[in-house]
Parts: sequence; C-alpha cells; structure tokens
Amino acid sequence: MVPSEENQLVPKEAESAAEEPRVLCIIQDTTNSKTVNERVTLNLPASTPVKRLFEDVASKVGYVNGSFDLMWGNGDNVTDTQTPIDQNSDKTILDAGFEPGKKNFLHLTDKDGEQPQTMPEESGTTDESAQERFIGPLPREGSVGCTNDYVSQSYSYSSVLSKSETGYVGLVNQAMTCYLNSLLQTLFMTPEFRNALYKWEFEESEEDPERSIPYQLQRLFVLLQTSKKRAIETTDVTRSFGWDSSEAWQQHDVQELCRVMFDALEQKWKQTEQADLINQLYQGKLKDYVRCLECGYEGWRIDTYLDIPLVIRPYGSSQAFASVEEALHAFIQPEILDGPNQYFCERCKKKCDARKGLRFLHFPYLLTLQLKRFDFDYTTMHRIKLNDRMTFPEELDMSVFIDVEDESPQTESCTDSGAENEGSCHSDQMSNDFSNDDGVDEGICLESNSAAERISKAGSEKSSLLYELFSVMVHSGSAAGGHYYACIKSFSDDQWYSFNDQHVSKITQEDIKKTYGGSSGSRGYYSSAFASSTNAYMLIYRLKDPTRNAKFLEAHEYPEHIKQLVQKERELEEQEKRQREIERNTCKIKLFCMHPTKQIMMENKLEVHKDRTLKEAVEIAYKLMDLEEVVPLDCCRLVKYDEFHDYLERSYEGEEDTPMGLLLGGVKSTYMFDLLLETRRPDQVFQCYKPGEVMVKVHVVDLKTESVAPSISVRAYLNQTVSEFKQLISKATHLPAETMRVVLERCYNDLRLLNVSSKTLKAEGFFRSNKVFVESSESLDRHVTYTDSHLWKLLDRHANTIRLYVSLPEQAPGSQFRRGVYQKSSGGAGNLDEGCERVKGPVGNMKSVEAILEESTEKLKSLSLQQQQQEGDNGDSSKSTEASDFENIESPLNEIDSSASAENRELENQIQISDPENLQSEERSDSDVNNDRSTSSVDSDILSSSHSSDTLCNVDNAPLPLANGLDSHSITSSRRSKANQGKKETWDTAEEDSGTDSEYDESGKSRGEAQYMYFKSEPYAADEGSGEGQKWLMVHVDKRITLSAFKQHLEPFVGVPSSHFKVFRVYASNQEFESVRLNETLSSFSDDNKITIRLGRALKKGEYRVKVYQLLVNEPEPCKFLLDAVFAKGMTVRQSKEELLPQLREQCGLDLTIDRFRLRKKTWKNPGTVFLDYHVYEEDINISSNWEVFLEILDGVEKMKSMSQLAVLSRRWRPSEMKLDSFQEVVLESSSVEELKEKLSEISGIPLENIEFAKGRGTFPCDISILEIHQDLDWNPKVSTLNVWPLYICDDGAVIFYRDKTEELMELTDEQRNELMKKESSRLQKTGHRVTYSPRKEKALKIYLDGAPNKDLTQD
Repeated sequence: MVPSEENQLVPKEAESAAEEPRVLCIIQDTTNSKTVNERVTLNLPASTPVKRLFEDVASKVGYVNGSFDLMWGNGDNVTDTQTPIDQNSDKTILDAGFEPGKKNFLHLTDKDGEQPQTMPEESGTTDESAQERFIGPLPREGSVGCTNDYVSQSYSYSSVLSKSETGYVGLVNQAMTCYLNSLLQTLFMTPEFRNALYKWEFEESEEDPERSIPYQLQRLFVLLQTSKKRAIETTDVTRSFGWDSSEAWQQHDVQELCRVMFDALEQKWKQTEQADLINQLYQGKLKDYVRCLECGYEGWRIDTYLDIPLVIRPYGSSQAFASVEEALHAFIQPEILDGPNQYFCERCKKKCDARKGLRFLHFPYLLTLQLKRFDFDYTTMHRIKLNDRMTFPEELDMSVFIDVEDESPQTESCTDSGAENEGSCHSDQMSNDFSNDDGVDEGICLESNSAAERISKAGSEKSSLLYELFSVMVHSGSAAGGHYYACIKSFSDDQWYSFNDQHVSKITQEDIKKTYGGSSGSRGYYSSAFASSTNAYMLIYRLKDPTRNAKFLEAHEYPEHIKQLVQKERELEEQEKRQREIERNTCKIKLFCMHPTKQIMMENKLEVHKDRTLKEAVEIAYKLMDLEEVVPLDCCRLVKYDEFHDYLERSYEGEEDTPMGLLLGGVKSTYMFDLLLETRRPDQVFQCYKPGEVMVKVHVVDLKTESVAPSISVRAYLNQTVSEFKQLISKATHLPAETMRVVLERCYNDLRLLNVSSKTLKAEGFFRSNKVFVESSESLDRHVTYTDSHLWKLLDRHANTIRLYVSLPEQAPGSQFRRGVYQKSSGGAGNLDEGCERVKGPVGNMKSVEAILEESTEKLKSLSLQQQQQEGDNGDSSKSTEASDFENIESPLNEIDSSASAENRELENQIQISDPENLQSEERSDSDVNNDRSTSSVDSDILSSSHSSDTLCNVDNAPLPLANGLDSHSITSSRRSKANQGKKETWDTAEEDSGTDSEYDESGKSRGEAQYMYFKSEPYAADEGSGEGQKWLMVHVDKRITLSAFKQHLEPFVGVPSSHFKVFRVYASNQEFESVRLNETLSSFSDDNKITIRLGRALKKGEYRVKVYQLLVNEPEPCKFLLDAVFAKGMTVRQSKEELLPQLREQCGLDLTIDRFRLRKKTWKNPGTVFLDYHVYEEDINISSNWEVFLEILDGVEKMKSMSQLAVLSRRWRPSEMKLDSFQEVVLESSSVEELKEKLSEISGIPLENIEFAKGRGTFPCDISILEIHQDLDWNPKVSTLNVWPLYICDDGAVIFYRDKTEELMELTDEQRNELMKKESSRLQKTGHRVTYSPRKEKALKIYLDGAPNKDLTQD
C-alpha cells in the first residue's frame, strides 16, 4: 500500500509545482536473480533532471550512484533501447524521452560488466523501502498498490526514516516470530530492565553460553544498541530457549510468551542479585474477597499478578467497553451472590447474600494490561477476534482503582474456603496467570499497623499512581493468525517509533490512536466484523516517579563485562563485514572436468575472487578437481563451456593475466555459461576455440563390423559448406573425403544424409553442438537409396537399441516347463517323452543360459539365410530384402524356430488348448505368487498411472520408421484388421484398449516373426544382495519391439513358453508393476531399466488382472485387500463370483455361497455401483488393467435387483447422546427425497415429519467429529430429488446422516467437552481424517531450561 498523499510531508519548494505533470518510472533491477522480480516505482515531476533520477534510484535500491546503468525497458517512446541513459545529462526527464501520464519502464543493469556496488551499511539509505512507510504489517511480495489481509486501507503514516536517522536496529523475522520480536524490542526499550540485565554477569564455567537465556538476551541487547546493521537475527536467543527451526513456524500469543520468558528468567536468576527483578518491576497485588451482607464478615485472599487481563466485551453483552478505564472499573465491580448462589457465612452459620469481588492493593512499577481480544464463539465453536474500539490514555491515573481498607470492625483476615469452592464471578476475566503466594499471603494479615495508618499509607500511594504509556503491542489479523508489531516511546527523546520486525520508523500520536480498533460509529455487536483488524493487544505503562525512573546506561557506565562484550561483538561484526565484502567480490560458477583416466564428467563449484587472474583460477580449479597426481598443471586450462548443449564456446588464449571479473563479465549470482577444466596429454597441443564456432561430435561407422566408434570433436563454422566440412573431417579421421557419407542426427532418430555439397552447415540445421556419423568405404552400399542402405539401417538400429537388465526366475531353466507344460499334453508318460524328444535347443536338452548364447551365435547367420529363402519362396520379396539387414543379429529364439518351428507351433497350440482344470490350478498358483505383493489402494493408484507410461508407445502418434520399411501405424492397422475380421479400423476399438492381446494372431503366425527386431543378450553378474542363485541377462534390444516378441525372445532363458511367465518393470523405488499389453512396444523403456521375470500364467487376450478388496462398512478400516483375480471380457458378474468362491475359501478362509456376497465398483476407498449378477464385463461394466473391485458380504437376501434402484448407506446421529449409530443400507426405487425420508423413518421409528438428513463429506466412511456434525453439515437441503445440487447423489454408495429434529443437543460441561475433543482427535487421527473442530492448532509454547526439547522441563 502507498500512504495517502495528504499525510506525506511535502517540501515547500514543491508546493508551487503542484500543477506540473508527473512522470511515472518503473525500474526493474536485472543485475541479480534475487531482485529481478522486484520493481521500484518513482513518481517524479517532469522537470526533474536525469542526474536526480539516478540519485533517487540509487537511494531507493541501495546502490552507489554511478555504479549502474539505466536502460529503456520498453521501446515505444525511444528508438534505441540498447544505449544506456546518459547519467551526466543536464536534460530533464521530459526532454530525455520520458512520457507523462504513462508507465516508463527502465532496466537497471551492470555498468561496464561490473555489478553495482552496494551502499555501505553505516551510511544507510535515505529511503530503503516503501514498506517502511507502515507501522502495520508489510505488504506481501507482488502486492504493491493492493491492500492485504491485515492492513487497513485508511492507514497512512508520516515520515519514513532509515536506520541511521532513527538510531534503532530491527529484528529479523525467522518465519513467524513477530510476536517474539515485539516483546524483545519492548524489553530493550525499558531502561530498568535493560540496565538490570547489563549488571548481571555470565559465568562461562557454570553454563554453556549457547543455552544461557540471560546471556543471549544480553548479547542481543548489545547488538541492538551498537550494531551498524539494519536488522539482526534472533536465532541465538531462540536456540537458548531450546527451540529448533520448526518453532520459527509456530505463531504464539505475545502475552503467553511474556509470562513463560519471565518464569524462565526467574529460574535462571535464582540466587543472584536479579532473582527478584521480575517481581520488583512487574508484580502487583490484589485481594479476592467475599463479604457477608448480613453481618459484614469478610473472607479474603491475597493474589499476585504480572498483568491485568481486561475484557473487551462482557459475556453475553452486545456492547463493548469504550475505554481501558471502563474495563478496569468492570474488573473490580463486585457481584452479589444471592438465591441459589448464596454464600455460607461462618459467622452467621448459614447461607447469606454476599458481595464477591476483587480489590487492587498494589500496582507494579511497570503496569501491563492485556486487552482480551481473543474469545470463543459457542455458536460456531470457533475462536474469534474482537475488533471493537477501545481507547487507552497516554497517561493513566490508577489511584481511583486502589483499595482503601474498609474501617468496618467486622473485617477479618482469613481465607474463606467456602467462597473458594463457589468460585469467583470474575473467573472469566481473570487469566490463569494469577499465582497464589500460599506461603506468605493466603490467610495471613500482612500489615501490623492500625487501620488508620493503613488508610493514610494507601492515601499517599493513591496520590502518586500516575502511569505513562510507553509500549503498545499491536496485533493485525484474525484469531486464526496474523502479525505482531510494537509501537514504543523512547524515554530518551519522548519520540514514538514503530518496531515492525526489521523495519524501524518514526510515528506520531495519531498513529497510536489508529490502534484503538473498531470505528468511531456505533459499537454494535456486528460492528467488529467490518472494523479494522489492526488493534492494540498489550499495553505497558511506567509509573511516573522521578525517584525511580531510570535512564539508559551510557557507554562509560557499562560494567566491565559489558564493555568486553561490546568489543567482542564489534570485532565479530567487522569480521562478518569483511567476509561479506569478500563474498560480494567472489565469482561463483559451475566447473566441469572430464577426468583424464576415469573418463567421467566431474562437477564442482569454482569460487574465485574477481581480481584473481585466469592463471591463478586454473591452479585453484586444478586442486579443486584433485588432479595433482593425474596430470601436470601446465596440461590444464579453463575454457568457456555450455553444459546443457555440451558445447565449448571459446578458449582464452593470451589472457592468462586477465582478472576473472573481466573474463566472466562481473560478479553475478548466476551465469548463463559454465567453465570446463580441459586437459591434454603432454604430447598434445590445445586447440583454439573461437567464438562463433560450432562443435561437432564425429562417430566413425564401420559397415563390415557393424560398429559405431566413440566420438571425436571437430570445430566448424556455420557458413562452411558440406564439401568443406568433409575435408575438415577427413583431416581429423584420416578417411577419404571423396567416398565419405556424412549423416547428421538433428534430434532423436532424425538421421539426415548431407548430400548437397554446396549447402552450408547452417542451412542443414547445425547448431551449437551437433552429432554426425561418417562412413567412407568403397562398398556398393553408398550407391543404394539412403533409406534402403545398410548404413541407414545400422544407424537406425543404433539409435533405437536400449540396454535392459533382466532378472530371471530362480528355478533352473526347463524345470517349470516340464512341470507346467508337458504334463498338460494329452496322453501319459509316453507322450511326455515324445514331446521332450521333439523339442530341440535349450528346453529339450536342459542347456544352461551360457550354452544357449554360445550356440545361438554360431547358428544365427545360417538361420537368417534360411528365413530369407523361406520368405522368398513364399513370394514375399519385400520381406526377403529386409531380412538381409539382420544377418549378424543374435537371437536364441530363432535357433528354436529354425530347428523345431513346426513342432513347437504344434506344441504351443496344444498348450493353449490345455484342459480347464489344470488351467485353474495355474491361476491359483499365480494368485499365490502375487498375494504377498498386493498393494494398497494408494499403491494401485500409483500402479495405474505408472502403467500408463509403461505401455505408452509413440506419444506423438507420428509414423515410426521401422527396419522393414513399414511405419508403426501401418503395422498396427494390419494387425487390428486381422484381429477384428473386418471391423472398422479405428484407434478406439475395444480390442486396442483391452488390457492385453494374445501373442499370436489368428493365422497362428508368431508376431515375433511378423515384426522382427534386433535382440542380443549376454549373462550379467548382478550386484551383491540381489539374491543367491538368481540369474541376470544384459539384453540389447530394439525398443520398437512389441512386448509379445520380446517375451518370445526370452522363452529359451526362462525355460517356459511366454504365456507362462510375466514381465514386471522395476522402477527407481524398487516397485514392480506388471507389463501386460503385448501389442505395445518397449518405447517407454530407457537404458539400464530393470525387468523381473516371474513364473505364472500371463493374461490372455481379453483378460484383466483385478484386485479384490472386502468392504467392511462398520469397521475402523473399511477397506481390506483379499486377493488378485482374473476377469475376462464377456464374462458375467455371476461367473466371476463363481470363480472367486474357491479362491476366497483357500486364500482368505471365507466360506461363502454365491448369493451371500456382491461385487461393486471401487473408487479409491469409496464404494460405488452395485454389480448385478447378469451384468457383462466390457458391455455393462467398463474394465481396465489393474482394476479394483469391492466384495461385500450380505446380511440377508440381495435387495438390489435392477439398475434403476439406488443403494445408500445411512447413519443416525443422536444429539442427545452425542453418538452415531452403525451404518444401515437403504435401497430406494427412485431418487425421491420423500422416499428416502420414508425409508429412514421405517428403520429408525422417527416420525416422517421430524426426519432431517445431510450428505456426508469426503472419502468413505465420511468421518466427522461428533462435536461438529450437528452444526457443520448441510442439514435438510431444500430439494425434492437426490440427483440435484447440492446433493448430486446419482450412484450407489453415498453416505447419508439423519437425525430427529426434535431431539435436543446434549449440554456439555467444559470438562466433558475437553474429554470429547481428546477422544475425537485420537479417533479421527487414527483413521487419517483431519480434525477440524479447532481451526487454530498451535504447538504449546515452552522454553526448555536445559536446552533439550525432548525433556519436559518447562515452566507452566
């Protein structure tokens, strides 16, 4: 907010220029990443000289004038936006191109590559921030010109002064420690407290200084008095409290902090001269009395207090007290005890009418008044803040409130326990802070003087009870939170100051009056809701007594230990200042280095002073990268480097003696480039890198060995032609340029042949960092069309090949195959032997993985030729041509296909037509395997989202060029057209969206054969701890291969057909998710991903793996995982229930009949649609991979018979008993509210006209505190149907609470309410629901005297 102009100080010389047009300048500081979002606004007269503009900007931002440039930020009003504005120009800003009435944007930039110099701290600034114009809380970032939550728009404060002019130092807000800062500044500005604290001497031998609260306060006060900083930290003080960093995020009550801190200081000061300091300064005494109105007998007790709590608005009243004096009179106003509240008089020996009240006996030297603005609204059950207006005087005469002893002879000095038991009428006004001095005051007459002497003494005391206000602690905000700051009068010059965290400014008496709160109009009950929320909360007065009023100690009056402490703190501050100066002149930039021997890129941060030379910086970087024993220093140099593009921008030849500040363009917090420490061998010479060059990584391709060599770096210019570029590569690689083919990889898998010699590199798409492949041989391949050439296919394979690590099952290869497959073939042992005899390769001979690999390598070439010949015989010339591209590809799969393809295909058909009984046993074993890996509903959500990325292929849907010349769309379309047998080709068919596809299309031809891709594997030694006996494969595979083909390639290593094992992808968190979509590719996989193979029946086409959870509506945890099942497309719900019955019996111990349970939709933890027995999956019920359903056991016959019915879960609320009944299901024939009420009336016995209901909120079971349910829910909504706003009940499973509207809410005592709060809090936290009955939950304020937060050694 900007202060209103009428309250600003206007210089006389400016008054005559009131009609002059003004220019609005908005300056953005671009010199630092931390300030780039900050803007400084100046509204200047049009006649202001440009010189003055620079001075004002320097003053605003705190930079030395002349150390920065100003440039235009918008080009609307000037032609040249790159030339800095001339600082020494005598022109006015109007003549310089600034436009009145418009926003003129300027950028504050570095001058000559040097960052602006910060103004020295001791000199201060004229106007550091516009935020200092407020004594209220500061506007939030980005809210300039807007009001915020806490500051009233009407606030405007007068002059703004910097620290050097006010002479006071602010306190940094750690996070939410404004309440602490306000109290500390008040104590610091109290002469008697500060002087007494200085006189106390810390003994280091007795205590750790870090844990000594008085010592840390002493240090803080010394810094507040002597520091040259604008604001200092309070972390050392809070650390002495035993607080950690989390405490900084807890907001507390300033009055509560005051009491706890005073108690802690009293404990620390025991047996010292300051032992009674708090009591001497802040403690007063009052009398709590009860007087019999019949005999005049009075019983009383003496209480002490440190502050007086004053009620803002009396209980039950709509009117607030107008002033502090009015509230003080109400505080001591007695109450008549009559009727049922009569007092038992010990003298009369009966119950009599009596007067009960409080009397002040003694006021402290420093009087603290707490205005009780925080209250509890029993209607809404929430804390509220009372913002009513309450005035307070600058001088307060307390003599009218002091007690003059009654001369009645019946007055007795005793404590009346009866009155104590009855309680005090002022108990709601008295704070818990009133302590009893039981050993001294209670029941004992403290004065031996006569009544006349007491009266005369009291009379003299009354005449000298004039107090002056010197501290107002202001709270701005609501009961849920806000901001504290302090307005304090200095006793040195009687000037008022605002201490608002790190900002200190002068204020006036008018500013103090603005903290009264409320408004000047009517003080009605509702006025506070619309009044200012910034108002006084604590007032501190000092007694006006010249004999006691102290002044602050001067420097020469300090005790010796304080003088030493002042000197020590000054030295530390000077040291910090020097360190900051060094930091301010230190360049910090990322440093990279490719280790000469390890060949790994190392990263670090180079910190070098701007005046250090490049040669010295190289030495620092050399040691930083720990290269002393690896390479000589003279074999290293620093070069400008772009790590993102892996681009060497330039080298610094001949600039070894240039300062780093000049080379790097000044000291900056962030740089747009990095440095690379480049190394060479002693026999090499460093290459010169010139600005404007591009870097090219050249990979040499050998077609004979089908290998791609590691890259070598070449520098080129964008204006070079392709022909010149080939000559450059020829020099670097020693390959002939005449036969050279150069392929540019512009982006992933975009391989472009550079075949136009006259084209420039820029025209071909070269950038800063580039990657090319070169091949130069006399082979005929270079005469073939590029996309049909061997080179293109090799590079295409190279770009798409990824490395995967596959964990194989622990069983030996073949054992599971024998047990799980061959036993299923029709026939006895003879058939089994015959089957084994027919199978060649790893299965029949039980060969190891290593043996498979060795044999497959030898046989692969002949296999490929056989494939080519067979395909050629079939007339498929296009495929035979492409098959030659894979002559050297290694795959054990093809060995099996070549040697026993016909037999295996027949055998696989036998496996697929295996008998249902054996198949069912397989499913059961599959569930057993997965049962221990069941996930919670949270996990399955993660699983679903992760699985979508797991099966994602070709996100942008662009045709993917494949090795056989087809694109991915054509392949997929041809498969889909086969599978759908004439169905319309569309991406949205059910076949495509199903969870899986079979591994063979309907012709029986393996998809691995139809779409052959690169696959090569070798044994891999995994890390320790991966499981003994577990075998790993390192697989290089083309990621365009389908999951189906990939599984078939793995068959020989696993030892079972692909339909009998599952593939799980392992993520970084070691979570495993099954990959089931066989028709999708491995495009979502990347290098070094891990895969786990598990034995068990894989899903067939149209099948889905489903997680089944039990719904227990009346249990604390209503969602319980049971098992994994397999549902198939086209299956009815009843069929799936039949398949579940044996699994439930064997795995879960649930012996159910098919009509005793139902299945229903599960969304997170919410029960949804009830599935009817005749519903069909995929037709009536949408089903997807890793689906979840609820299984609900029925108490009786199923009531849900049709989809037109609606099942809701009802729960009765009994307000007279403060309890909720169990859930009962209600089945409705329609969505009528009237029918719902009739059903609820039937099950509860409540008359229909008395039924009230409300919809539950949140996740099932819609838990809510019984302290909130009666008023927080939207009871009895005015609707006639359930499917409209605000109910929107359109599906089964909604939760309905209902009640009898004539039933009264139980009245709770405070003890019962607190007990219920504890129980509800415990119950709701266990179920994971948020407890909302108390909107403000704050951590208890404690100060740990031993510095150990884990021990409860606090002062209550």
